[in-house]
Amino acid sequence: MSLPPNDEESPPPRGLRIVSFSLHAARGLVRDQTMRRKAMFWTVIVAVVMLFLGSMVLAPVLDPRSHPVRFILYWLACVWVTVTAVLLAIFDLLLVRAQARKQRRDLKENLTRPDMSDDAD
Repeated sequence: MSLPPNDEESPPPRGLRIVSFSLHAARGLVRDQTMRRKAMFWTVIVAVVMLFLGSMVLAPVLDPRSHPVRFILYWLACVWVTVTAVLLAIFDLLLVRAQARKQRRDLKENLTRPDMSDDAD
């Protein structure tokens, strides 16, 4: 089968690259302050709900003596969500401190710079 010169075979379809997508989504989440804070809020809510459910509602299902794997997996997931919220909070704190430091530096430069409007008199 011969194709005309302008018609090229299309490349084979590429599958979704999960790692690449995850990295781009994480960068977008981390860079936008509003999204970062919403993510922190929801991860804290999920962690609190998981804590409540695991200790009250799902306690018989997560009995460590009868279902040790279920118990370990559930509480590891709860720890993972909690650590994610803490890391986002620390990152947000560091970014806020860096922004405040930059604003202080800019303000100090503006205050120490001689006024150009006074020289016109």
